Amino acid sequence: MGRPAVIIPEKLFFKIGEVCELAGVQAHVLRYWESEFPMLAPQKNRAGQRVYRKRDVEIALRIKDLLYEEQYTIAGAKKRLANDLRAGGKFKVSSEENGEDSEHKGVSGHAGSKLSSSARTSGFKTAEDRQALRQVAAELRDLLALLEGPKSSNK
Repeated sequence: MGRPAVIIPEKLFFKIGEVCELAGVQAHVLRYWESEFPMLAPQKNRAGQRVYRKRDVEIALRIKDLLYEEQYTIAGAKKRLANDLRAGGKFKVSSEENGEDSEHKGVSGHAGSKLSSSARTSGFKTAEDRQALRQVAAELRDLLALLEGPKSSNK
């Protein structure tokens, strides 16, 4: 089931045809995804043509993976992608120059073709992480209350 990572050339901008070729989908599919996924928003050049950045290509590849490989619905893929981006997950992307995988994090690095197994299990906030953050927040509130002290009117 492990597909090879798609190699994204080191370029600043990609035309829609290049993105279609990399993602393996037709242009009308890519344009539909743009209407459904607000995070996939390529710029337009002076001629009105779509100009995709590497980040947009990565998002398109992730969307394809969610829809075709992981069998998400559009709504489910939209929620999953939004959660992945919010969690600052790491996605594997191959670059053409060195042939090595590089990891991108957060909003600037979205989607490779698939999440690595380590990113799927540890790259996102788990229930334990959330509980630990809640505990830290509670302790900080307690500390703040101690620092503020009792509000006395005997000044």
